[in-house]
Amino acid sequence: MYARLRGSGPVARSGGYGGFWALTRHADVAAAAADPVTFISSVRAVVPSDPRGLRRPPLNYDAPAHTPYRRALDRTLQRARIARLEPRLREHAARELTPLVERGGGDVAQEFGARFPAWVTTEWLNLDPELAPELAGTAARWVRAWRALDREVVDETSERMYGIARDLVRDRRERPRPVAEDPASSLLAERPDGRPLAEEHIVGALRQCLVVGLVAPPILLGSICVHLSRHRELQSELRARPELLPAALEELLRLYAPYRGFARTVSKEIELHGRRIAPGEPVTLVYASANRDEAVFPDPDTFVMGRPNIAAHLAFGRGRHACAGMPLARLSMRIALEELLRRTSAIEVSGPVESARMPELGAVSVPLRLRPA
Repeated sequence: MYARLRGSGPVARSGGYGGFWALTRHADVAAAAADPVTFISSVRAVVPSDPRGLRRPPLNYDAPAHTPYRRALDRTLQRARIARLEPRLREHAARELTPLVERGGGDVAQEFGARFPAWVTTEWLNLDPELAPELAGTAARWVRAWRALDREVVDETSERMYGIARDLVRDRRERPRPVAEDPASSLLAERPDGRPLAEEHIVGALRQCLVVGLVAPPILLGSICVHLSRHRELQSELRARPELLPAALEELLRLYAPYRGFARTVSKEIELHGRRIAPGEPVTLVYASANRDEAVFPDPDTFVMGRPNIAAHLAFGRGRHACAGMPLARLSMRIALEELLRRTSAIEVSGPVESARMPELGAVSVPLRLRPA
């Protein structure tokens, strides 16, 4: 469908979810993502939206309001800190993978794919380790309810995550940590225009952090495992040459970006490819389509190790709202795949694969048979 739209309707209109536009060509998606003046995030940032219509920084903010939140989070995601997290993340991955390996299989997306990212978030935010299992379960229930627009369960699970965020802010006010090591402390230390950020917005930013790192990884890992199951030669190559994993992961990110795309609205009426878009109308930037645009990536539906222009993929977005956690996401996914391949001799899909609904794209349930190494 996306290929047809790129060819004949690159600015498409859907009546679903209240109506929205979809940009499907790489050039248009990349240009819109890099133009935060025309394509703003403060009205709609995703389709479908949270059924309660809440706006949390930094995703739902435009500059300059967006900037201090993003600066505070970026401060805690520098290369040196990410490197220090690697040994602990590897321990968590090995432990959470063990039950699947010992049983000879399981649902890699719903089990390992949900639990390991909860530990990644716990380590990054310096949460109490006892919260990790609860966080994994709560976030999974929240995202299922959000996809189904189940307001009651969304409210219940979201409030629990807000409670975790409030407790975190309360603790860091009393016992602050180094700002380069702790997102809550970093947010509390920000002083735009000489004034601290509002506590409700700090809590909202941390609440968003509790979710963003738990929605995409299970889908990405599930989709990658489906691909590896279908391409046994790639499994063998990556087991024999694990140094190829970073390059392989970039191509897999291009193919299986777990979000169809985020949304914007325009600040003024624009015309694009003969279509007029008015302010207030959601415009989705379809990263999943852009990443398979044949005008940018020859043979776009095929895995090609070492594509010379792989850095052009948009799996993490682009511009001011590009994913802040991309270095942590790359590290954690590499660790997950290294551990999975190291401890198995074969990965095989063993049952029906369940696909995600809007706005995600990929596999949310992937039963695997794992042959031990």
